[in-house]
Amino acid sequence: MSYFSEKYLKKIRIGNITLKSNVFSAPLAGYTCYPFRIMCHNLGAGLTFTEMVSANGLKYNDNATEKLLFTTEAEYPKAVQLLGTEPSVFEHTCRCENIQKFDIININMGCPVPNVIKSGAGCALMNDMTRASEIIKACKRSGKPVTVKCRIGMNSNSINIVEFAKMCEDSGADMIAVHARTRNMMYSGEPLYEHIADAKAFIKIPVIANGGIDSEEKAIEMMKNTGADGVMLGRYGFENPLIFAHLYGRELTETKKSLLLSQIKLTLDYYDEFFTLCYIKKLASYFMKKQHGTKKYKQDLYACGNLNELENIIEKIFAED
Repeated sequence: MSYFSEKYLKKIRIGNITLKSNVFSAPLAGYTCYPFRIMCHNLGAGLTFTEMVSANGLKYNDNATEKLLFTTEAEYPKAVQLLGTEPSVFEHTCRCENIQKFDIININMGCPVPNVIKSGAGCALMNDMTRASEIIKACKRSGKPVTVKCRIGMNSNSINIVEFAKMCEDSGADMIAVHARTRNMMYSGEPLYEHIADAKAFIKIPVIANGGIDSEEKAIEMMKNTGADGVMLGRYGFENPLIFAHLYGRELTETKKSLLLSQIKLTLDYYDEFFTLCYIKKLASYFMKKQHGTKKYKQDLYACGNLNELENIIEKIFAED
C-alpha cells in the first residue's frame, strides 16, 4: 500500500460514469494504442485515452484514423481524444459509428505543437473561447460525457486557465485535465501548480492535474499544491507504467520485462507484425530511459527485424528484472 493510495486515491465520477481510480494515463501519439491502454488499465489507471484523432480525418473516413480507434469490449471505459477547430465537424464526428463505441469524448485544447497551433487547434483554442465553447456544446449533443485537456495558457502573459475552466464548465464539460505549463513552456520548466489550484477553487466539475509527475512524491505534491481531484501521468507513465500499480496501492507482480513481453502477445492479437515491431521498439526505448547499462542495446533494438530477435533483446536489456 502506497502513501498516495492511502491518502489521495479515490473513485471519481465523470458524467454518468464512475472510474475506479483518479490516476489517469495521458494520451500520446504513437503510444496510447489499444494494447498500451489495456496494460495501464490493468495496472490501476482509472482512465486512458486513444491517441489524438483528427475530427476532420473521421469526417472523411480516413483509414489511418480508423486504425487509431480500435478497441474491444475488454476496455472500459473507453475514451477518445479528438482534435480540430470546427464545431459542426465535431458534432458530426461524435455521431459517427467509430465514435459511438466510446464512452467518453475528450477534446484536445492543450497540444503545443506548432502545426497544430497554426491550424487554430490544440492550445490555440484557449485564446478563442467562443469557438472552444461551441466545440464543447457540439460534443455534448452526442449525449456522452465530455472532457477537455488544456494548459494554463498560451504564454506567461496570457495565463487564462481560471476563465477558460469556467467556460468549459458553463459549456457542459464534465471534467478538465490541466497541464500546469503554458504552451510556450512545451514540456520543460517547473509546473505552475498555483494556476491549477486557482481553477479548482473556481469550478465544481473535477479537475485533473497534469505535468511533471515522475514519481509518487511528485503526484502527492501535485495533489497537495493544487487541490485537484486526481492526477494524469504523461511521459513518465510511458517510461514506467508500473507507477500506476504503485499509486493504485496494488502489490507489484509485473516487471518491465514481463510487461513488454505481454504487450508483444496482446499487440499481435489485433495488429500485424510490422505494427507490433514498431510499437514495441518505441515502448522498449521509453522503458530503457534512465536505466544503467542499456545504451549499448539501443542500436540492436532498432536494427532487429523480427519478433524473435526483439524478444531476445528485451530479455538481455531487462535481464535483472
